Amino acid sequence: MSSDMFDKFKTTLQDGKTQITKVVSDVNAEITKTAQNNNINSPLPAEFSSEVAKAANILNGFTDPEKSEGGLEQVIPKEVFDKAMGLAVFTVVKAGFVWSGRVGSGLVVSKLDDGSWSRPSCISIGGVGFGPQFGADVTDFVIILNTKEAVKAFSHGENVTLGGSLSITAGPLGFGGEVAGSVYDGAALFSYSKSKGLFAGTIIFERKDANHKFYEKDISAEELLTTKAVMYPPATHVLYEAIRKAEERQPKN
Repeated sequence: MSSDMFDKFKTTLQDGKTQITKVVSDVNAEITKTAQNNNINSPLPAEFSSEVAKAANILNGFTDPEKSEGGLEQVIPKEVFDKAMGLAVFTVVKAGFVWSGRVGSGLVVSKLDDGSWSRPSCISIGGVGFGPQFGADVTDFVIILNTKEAVKAFSHGENVTLGGSLSITAGPLGFGGEVAGSVYDGAALFSYSKSKGLFAGTIIFERKDANHKFYEKDISAEELLTTKAVMYPPATHVLYEAIRKAEERQPKN
């Protein structure tokens, strides 16, 4: 290949890369705009402080009857929340035709041995599926981690596949009352969402770059979810306030 041909080939590749980057940027901007216009959370990975605010907003929507679309009957029961070993809170967009793709972002946090809550670790979500899927659907999720094994899976820095080694099922709903022990049988994870579907096969990844930038140091998900290796950053207070309100709810007769 001559020098001129190589230069033209290189220029063509660079132009193609620029066009692809622009398309991705335009799509991201459109998703963000649509989310803002429809008062829904954006599924796109954002800076850590934005992820914290989003997680707090989602959690309030699933635990506060006044903010829940379904009122008292559509909130996570206090008993389920009290027994939780951890929480994964995120937003996912699912879109496609015949086959579908899923992307999203959020946070995971765990309950430490002393009963306090760990520092949050940033996560991203991905996956593909098949079957009838037309258009796009943006959905908020709260995943209750019912076991220490579930927390360990999120702590090891490896990809977590929902419905894989960790069983997942739709969680019970309702503000007050007792939750039958049988609902916990074999359920490592409880899924709560604003639309139908558990998204089994969805893969959750640790966002190491976001954690590093936010905590200003190299720190693993295991350190964040199982120790008090860092102080609670002020930006996370809104999340712990949402958790506190969920824990202090009083059943209504």
